[in-house]
Amino acid sequence: MAATARVASVPSAALPTPRRVLLLRVAIVAFVLVAWQTLSMSGLLFRDVVPSLAAIGRALLALLTNGDFYANLGVTLGEIAAALAIGGLAGLAVGILLGANRFLSQAYEAMVYYLGPTPKIIFFPVMIMWFGVGSGSKIAMGVLSCFFPIVISTAAGMREVDAVLIRVGRSFRLTAWQMATKIYVPALRQPIINGVRLGLGVAIIGTLLAETKLSNKGMGYLIIQAYSTFDMPKMYALLIVLFVLAIGANAVIGRLGRSAQRA
Repeated sequence: MAATARVASVPSAALPTPRRVLLLRVAIVAFVLVAWQTLSMSGLLFRDVVPSLAAIGRALLALLTNGDFYANLGVTLGEIAAALAIGGLAGLAVGILLGANRFLSQAYEAMVYYLGPTPKIIFFPVMIMWFGVGSGSKIAMGVLSCFFPIVISTAAGMREVDAVLIRVGRSFRLTAWQMATKIYVPALRQPIINGVRLGLGVAIIGTLLAETKLSNKGMGYLIIQAYSTFDMPKMYALLIVLFVLAIGANAVIGRLGRSAQRA
């Protein structure tokens, strides 16, 4: 109680304002850009390993005005979206099942925790044999990557669901499907959103890694092609595009989660 009182008594002037947060973010970005340009001009590294900001900017402009870039970007975005949809729905279903059934949880949840940190790229040869060298194997890698974070987050969230809500659902004799859609999923908004955000990140990583290993299209293919020809400005420009898209997708998911929580 005393700690709560101390927190409540903190003057509003001491709390970070949106303007101060924005200024700090701008300062961090400016520092990174200045440090990059300084390193580029210092000659400490081999020429073109750290290209100048102007060179990267020209490569980015050339990239954004190239129609082939958008075709490859569409391939990668489609693979990631399919992977997140399949892996997300499967992870949500398994997470609810493990969280709701103590026997299944004790029998299988340890396996999920053991397999979760395993580098999924080791399964890529199996994915190639099962789904071929096309987009199927890349989607499978994304599904495998995002499945585990969503399962773990959902199963952990299931144990935090208010027991009163569960008793209410059972008193109305809801079916398993109705319990899942009317009780569990609404109560699991935040764990699901957290799991999806983590799942999105690893789905992007898994899909791009698969594209760099064996592909003739997609963003991973463009990155490894630029690396192979030592076109460093283009490679960094591609990484910037992916970075911006990942931030945007993460922000959209977070906003949707806050909107659902308010609703």
